[in-house]
Amino acid sequence: MLGRHRAVLPDWLALYYERPIELTHGEGRFVWDAEGNRYLDFFGGILTTMTAHALPEVARAVAEQAGRILHSSTLYLNRPMVELAERIAALSGIPDARVFFTTSGTEANDTALLLATAYRGSNQVLAMRNGYHGRSFSTVGVTGNSGWAPTSLSPLRTLYVHGGVRGRGPFAELDDAGFTAACVADLRDLLTQTRGGVAALIAEPIQGVGGFTSGPDGLFAAFREVLAEHGALWISDEVQTGWGRTGDHFWGWQAHGANGPPDLLTFAKGIGNGMSVGGVVARAEVMNCLDAHSISTFGGSPVTMSAALANLAYLQEHDLQGNARRVGGLLIERLRATAAGLSVVREVRGRGLMIGVELVAPGTDEPSPEAAALVLEAAREGGVLLGRGGPPGTGVLRVAPPLSLTVTEAEQGAEVLGRALATAESRLRGSS
Repeated sequence: MLGRHRAVLPDWLALYYERPIELTHGEGRFVWDAEGNRYLDFFGGILTTMTAHALPEVARAVAEQAGRILHSSTLYLNRPMVELAERIAALSGIPDARVFFTTSGTEANDTALLLATAYRGSNQVLAMRNGYHGRSFSTVGVTGNSGWAPTSLSPLRTLYVHGGVRGRGPFAELDDAGFTAACVADLRDLLTQTRGGVAALIAEPIQGVGGFTSGPDGLFAAFREVLAEHGALWISDEVQTGWGRTGDHFWGWQAHGANGPPDLLTFAKGIGNGMSVGGVVARAEVMNCLDAHSISTFGGSPVTMSAALANLAYLQEHDLQGNARRVGGLLIERLRATAAGLSVVREVRGRGLMIGVELVAPGTDEPSPEAAALVLEAAREGGVLLGRGGPPGTGVLRVAPPLSLTVTEAEQGAEVLGRALATAESRLRGSS
């Protein structure tokens, strides 16, 4: 299978593990590979299996809708799309909200950038250093992580703001208030470098691909005050932070007490639980600013909308946001306790079931991608699948299981990860 993959797919299509695995099926928080090995899934297909693998409610909704009609496009009235839009509009907190559905987070952010630049009549965009927003031409142009930006060409003029990474960089030694003040001063200075009106700031409340990093709570509220002075919009990229994953809040932006919601909010990943669903929420005057026709062939598909409706209902009825807060808090505690005795771990950070473990060469503060690779392999051997992230040349493990994770499963995963971290430290110290 690996040979066939390499023969027909791009070289840049990344695969995890020295011996890549083929996942064949899943149930709950577990998946199985083609050799019959079972794994506790601590990455959820990149934060996308939000509730559970093979969730009966979602599978049933897909089958029932597929038995009626698979596809119609947005040229026809679509009951599941309208019903899901009504629910998301209400949950967004954005007044007089309109919702446009896409098939991915990349497409959602691409649409948000189109709306913001058209509304403001400007192609100048602010983004966060170390941020990631997708793989399309425009979203690569606002991605501040060079490891995920294959070209410097862009239809946008992008300027990058400090604030996405709390623990490293020129402001790392400041307290939270000082850090926020320094980032706001940087933003004000940056705005003097622009020519005319800036369209928007696009930002992840917690940076996903960047290694689950974030600034202090309140940072984006302070940014918003400055943006408002210039008429610039705020786009909150909730592709990874939305739907209660952070535990404390339904949306990541809510941690910032921003005196109101963002102007635009993008979402994807978890809402479809594996089905291709993304979208943008914006107040009506922004969403309706386009003066040309537009449709979506696959965005708002009756099947994906039905899956998302069932998935959202399950999430809310079973209080998975509360579960993410409780079980995620326990998991962070366990991982921090394990890390306390290991010099390979620089920091365990996160919120809810969105946890980052930053690794360094033992006894130093130097980032270690080698350590991350060792832990990833050792955890897989122990039966746990993890993710990776961070800027190029760093090593950050990403822990983001389905939000239905149980206490027992959290304890089991923490134990395996602890052993994997100890193995990595031992091997790195031995090699040095």
